[in-house]
Amino acid sequence: MIPQNFKDILSNTENAGLYQTLALIFFMLFFIGLIVYVFSRPKKYYREEEHAPLGDDEDDFNLKD
Repeated sequence: MIPQNFKDILSNTENAGLYQTLALIFFMLFFIGLIVYVFSRPKKYYREEEHAPLGDDEDDFNLKD
């Protein structure tokens, strides 16, 4: 029998629970790491970035000959 999709492959193995548990652990570690990264950034970084779209663009397009 040739498996038709990923669900068939995981459901027919003896270690399906292990694969699901590992996937959940990696998923959780990724998002916990992302949250730690975001909150470890200095507040100054976010203050500079929050006004970036509203900044004055005249300096960027000022052509001096």
